Amino acid sequence: MAVTDEAIEKIKGMIVSGALGPGDRLPKESELAAGLGLSRNSLREAVRALSLMRILDVRQGDGTYVSSLDPQLLLEAIGFVVDFHRDDTVLEFLAVRRILEPAATALAASRITDRELDALEGGLDALGGEPSVEELVACDLEFHRDIAEASGNSVLRSLLDGLSGPTTRVRVWRGLTQEGAVGRTLHEHRAILGALRDRDAEAARSWATVHIASVEQWLRSTL
Repeated sequence: MAVTDEAIEKIKGMIVSGALGPGDRLPKESELAAGLGLSRNSLREAVRALSLMRILDVRQGDGTYVSSLDPQLLLEAIGFVVDFHRDDTVLEFLAVRRILEPAATALAASRITDRELDALEGGLDALGGEPSVEELVACDLEFHRDIAEASGNSVLRSLLDGLSGPTTRVRVWRGLTQEGAVGRTLHEHRAILGALRDRDAEAARSWATVHIASVEQWLRSTL
């Protein structure tokens, strides 16, 4: 194991064990290096790497702190990688969404409130029966984001939020080129909403799978 990797593992071990918690200030560099049996150079490299991953927060003139460790903060690193995706990886993003989105939708079935359900329905009603493709895609993004939020799992929500962006252009492309795509999407949204209202987790999971898979299958056939 490289020296810097060893230093990262030791600092991570302190956080995982509870020796350092969210918001805690790290000991002085000399004390921490000695306590962990590291050189100050390898410790600095480890701190730099962990700060890029948003695990540590380096405050000039004040010290180094453990971040809040909030999932949304930590998953920003994934979002950074996602931003550099190539077009030929969109199918892989869709495949991951097909795994995660139904799970989030099934979780939401038992946790979503009546107010949240009414908000989802209001959004679909406001869209009308013949929206533009751009309006439909905007609604689609919000629809799935709200369901992920209702799942109550902040990590799952953050992952799905990061995966949503790379597939937006595909959704627009499909809406413009595939006959009946807009109507099919509206139907699937209503079916997902109905399953959520029935508190039927398996039906919600199934409709979400159909919904994501239909985009994936269309893209495969198009490519």
